[in-house]
Amino acid sequence: MPRASFGIGTVRIRAGSMREVGLPITRLVTGADVSLPVRVVHGRQDGPTVWINAAIHGDEVVGVEVVRRVLARLSPKTFNGTLIAVPIVNVLGFMAGERYLPDRRDLNRSFPGSARGSLAGRIAHLMMTEVVAKCEVGIDMHTGADRRTNLPQIRADLDDPRTRKLAEAFGAPVMYHAKLRDGSLRSAARDRGATVLLYEGGEAWRFDEWAIEAGVLGVRRVLAALGMIDAPEGEPPQESLVCRQSGWVRAPGTGILQLDAALGQRVETGDRLGGLSDSFGKRVRLIRADRPGIVIGRTQAPLVNRGDALVHIGEVPGDTPGMTAGEGDFVINA
Repeated sequence: MPRASFGIGTVRIRAGSMREVGLPITRLVTGADVSLPVRVVHGRQDGPTVWINAAIHGDEVVGVEVVRRVLARLSPKTFNGTLIAVPIVNVLGFMAGERYLPDRRDLNRSFPGSARGSLAGRIAHLMMTEVVAKCEVGIDMHTGADRRTNLPQIRADLDDPRTRKLAEAFGAPVMYHAKLRDGSLRSAARDRGATVLLYEGGEAWRFDEWAIEAGVLGVRRVLAALGMIDAPEGEPPQESLVCRQSGWVRAPGTGILQLDAALGQRVETGDRLGGLSDSFGKRVRLIRADRPGIVIGRTQAPLVNRGDALVHIGEVPGDTPGMTAGEGDFVINA
């Protein structure tokens, strides 16, 4: 018996086909309509229903390219299950070149939203009812915030067996056991019973190829682990490091930053990470690691003030003392 069609918005997609749908969000003062762009891959064979999304923050473009490349390699004729892809959730922020919505609300603190709420609440509600509610697994893609870059990493509830299995399948250099944040898509979707992975990689407004490629491979590995596609070709990924605690090394003073720490670098307490100088190049302060672990994020800002976050170090339980950068690590000179 043929597989049933899939409904989203006001349309239905027949099995073995792919279709783009625009879910209405709002109308601009010019009279133009704004919609949530969605592409549905409805496979010919039965399988899970999964969503992938990017650009909940309008400046996070890495995930947009990840979604594009993942979709480009899928065929609904050979696909098992259904994939709902939302490359740009914060459409208005993305078009304006802004992280947040026009009213300065953070969309990722507005879930599950409300059909009669603010613009952020209505977008969140639309995402929850038309996408999340139809799915059992989701991958939410992000990058570092303004002038910060992140090592490719999965943030998830690693104490949940199914979530951890899919995080391991993704194969990012680091898996971080991250607490849920009220108002986030991950928290709201988890309350609805979905298994959610949050991918972090790269910098805002940058097409960092290493972060894009890690994201594409990771998403394809998860789809393969769910039986939706064949496993990607090539060498299997190295086992992900597990982090449960982390902290930022902050600027000990104000100055021009020369940062030597690379993403993926292993550090020990007291290791030199860089330094601060004045406008004539005179060294004013050194920056040192305050804990052992792996560099999972760093600032890209050249000028910093006392207390600014500089290097994000993830602690790795049972790590080998004295291990240096490059010994089997994913080291990126961002």
